[in-house]
Amino acid sequence: MGAPPLLDTPPRERAVEAFVSLAEQKGQATSGHHNKNFVLPLTGHAARLTGRDVGTPVTVRVRRVEALPVVIRTWADEAEILDAIQGVLPHVPQCLYKGDTFVIHSYVEGVPLSKVCSNGKPVDTLLIRALADLLAQMTQVRRSALPDLPSGWPGNHTDSQAFLRSLTLMADRQIRQPNWSAFGGLFAALGIPENAMLRLSERVPAMSRRPFSLLHADLHRDNLIMSYAGEPPLICVDWELATYGDPLHDLATHLVRMQYPAYQWGEVIDAWAAAMRRVRPAAVKGLTKDLPHYVDFERAQSVYPDVMRAAQSLQDTPDQKTLDAAKGQVARALAAAAGPLGLGSVPDEQEIERILFRWLAARNGGRGPIAKIDKWSWDPRFPEHPDFPHTAVDEALRAEGAAPASRVLKGTGHLNTIVHVSGVGFPVVVRRKVPNVDRRERGFLSEHAVLRTIERSGAQVAVPRFLALGTSYQGEPFAIHTYEGPTSPDQPPNHPVQGLLPHEANALVDQLCALTKVGYEELDPAAGKGSFYKALSEQLVLLVADLPKDSQQLARLLGLPDAYRLRQILARHQVGDRKPALLHGDLNPWNLVRRQDKKALTIIDWEMAVVGDPLYDLVRHMHLTPTRPEIRERMFTRWALQLAPEYTEGWRRDWGVYRWIEIVRSAYIDLDRLVTGASLDAPNVRRAVDSYSMTLKAATASLGLPLRWMHNPYLARTLVKRGPRTLTP
Repeated sequence: MGAPPLLDTPPRERAVEAFVSLAEQKGQATSGHHNKNFVLPLTGHAARLTGRDVGTPVTVRVRRVEALPVVIRTWADEAEILDAIQGVLPHVPQCLYKGDTFVIHSYVEGVPLSKVCSNGKPVDTLLIRALADLLAQMTQVRRSALPDLPSGWPGNHTDSQAFLRSLTLMADRQIRQPNWSAFGGLFAALGIPENAMLRLSERVPAMSRRPFSLLHADLHRDNLIMSYAGEPPLICVDWELATYGDPLHDLATHLVRMQYPAYQWGEVIDAWAAAMRRVRPAAVKGLTKDLPHYVDFERAQSVYPDVMRAAQSLQDTPDQKTLDAAKGQVARALAAAAGPLGLGSVPDEQEIERILFRWLAARNGGRGPIAKIDKWSWDPRFPEHPDFPHTAVDEALRAEGAAPASRVLKGTGHLNTIVHVSGVGFPVVVRRKVPNVDRRERGFLSEHAVLRTIERSGAQVAVPRFLALGTSYQGEPFAIHTYEGPTSPDQPPNHPVQGLLPHEANALVDQLCALTKVGYEELDPAAGKGSFYKALSEQLVLLVADLPKDSQQLARLLGLPDAYRLRQILARHQVGDRKPALLHGDLNPWNLVRRQDKKALTIIDWEMAVVGDPLYDLVRHMHLTPTRPEIRERMFTRWALQLAPEYTEGWRRDWGVYRWIEIVRSAYIDLDRLVTGASLDAPNVRRAVDSYSMTLKAATASLGLPLRWMHNPYLARTLVKRGPRTLTP
């Protein structure tokens, strides 16, 4: 029964509120994520209002006002759900009274399953069958008895694909969006983009049609009561998150939240299928193929509440023990969500600890029982910049952990956080290397030294200014640069990902020419000695030799030569000697930021800087960036006219050799990314691997090798085509 009709008179309200207050003081309490539950016998006034005898035990559920919005809700009123299922599941609680912030339910006699069989422990076979029967029984609740569904619900109540898409959109709307202003920066630092759930919704595949039914949607061990009488053996409580849709969703959430041992998953699935076949056979259609999609969704959406609860626990109890527990919880959530959300690599526990520490420190003035955010060390190799003293560094580090998601940019190798510092008239970027990232291609010069050398030279090259270098919590290195992007740091940088416009092509050539005026001797005293092409070839050979075993094996199967054979092939070509200059070394579109002045582009990320042939920088840019023939001709012509002959002599003969070696390099590097999954979430990497078949074809052809890959069974894997999904606990 629902709440009885009452006259809303103040005395009655006061009587119930007094009883609720008594419950909070003396009741037997259990605390969930959404409510505090108290069990105690009814007193006189409360008994009369609820229509029960004095002394009858009831459960008072008081809403946790401090609880984060971390769940998907289909219906606002749990009482209406309980009313609808009484005829099918008569032992579920009844709602006896509803207040603004509390409800009184009938008490379900028994003990929670979690008290006798904790998470991770195996569940008895008879209980598994009883659970399966419960889930099957829910399909017998009539749709007409349930509350109205929200607008936008799938109109066809068998469209499983539409239902799963709706779930992902509801998770984004009800969980991510309300919390993004408070936690978005933390998620961005952990590598979870703002549109992660939206992208997941776009990837929901076609699925078998199954008839919708009532779903509990939160069936874990705390919500299952083992009755003392044993009939029924199990009773479901806490129906707040119930919904109406594909029964496979209930099975998936149950599998994940019950935390069964891995070996019991098959038993649970089989029991569910057997129970469903008895009452709703159509619900089992496509079980093996479609269940993994719902498990993926559950793991994907769970990353939000798991991370936020971990961070909130740390804020409530900021000590090392809580930090250790929080980083473990976040690490497990990220590992589970990485595949479904397409995150690529995820941070390890040490990096997670540092990210959580910065998030916490930014919320307690930089101080706390764990450590101080301003306890950092300056790198003695680089003296204090006159425009950015140590006090400005203190403030930048404190602001780093509080930055919103729009100001946290995570690339393949760096975590960049844009902050404002009082008294400094420009935004700055706190840059931290992402640990455990092997870029395969290695730089040879210090990015910080390169930037400071360019600044001191006065050359007309638009680059960030290097302001500070040091180590902070746990000795983690950081650097601070000026921010090069839109006037408003909340707007993302604009990169020429579709290629350069004519005036941008001119501006980039002008800056590459200006680099020849930067003295490189202090950066690399040995530069200019020996053949640049030979050094470049040997670096590629060593890169191939150092690839992981799996990558080397697949390269051979696809027809790419091993390191020894590659060295022989590369040695067939020669490049003329030209006067060396400082090169950027990695002029892909994401290392170019559009700006609104005559320089047109700022060149960022100088970690791959090297001293060598100026022609190579221009050709590598054209390889990494979509370049129309007319833009290519414009750039070559302008470059050749501006530079002295010692920088350009013989370029028409040699530029094709550099283009060829870059195609070959990409064939190995992109293949390794496909095998290892490294950095696949980065846009430049994603674009490269998506066109890998063309890269491989061009590379093998230019190497004069047969197209063995055309008939190779590994082709599907190479082209990032996923095989059948498997269900893993």
